[in-house]
Amino acid sequence: MATKNGKNQVDDSGLRFTSRENGSPFVGMGKVGETMSCMKCGVHKPRRLGSQRRFAGTLAFFCFDCKPPLEKK
Repeated sequence: MATKNGKNQVDDSGLRFTSRENGSPFVGMGKVGETMSCMKCGVHKPRRLGSQRRFAGTLAFFCFDCKPPLEKK
């Protein structure tokens, strides 16, 4: 398997990706489960920037950019 930069080699320790950072891209974003993927745009955002809405018979997370909050009457 080749990569664009050519740094995809198996190391003596058995690791393949030596140029890749360790860990998750969501480190430092808060507690586990605090970010969710928007059902419409697919972007991971904190729960406080979206809401759970009924979609296809189940609850799904939508960010406020895709579905603005409902106005109260």
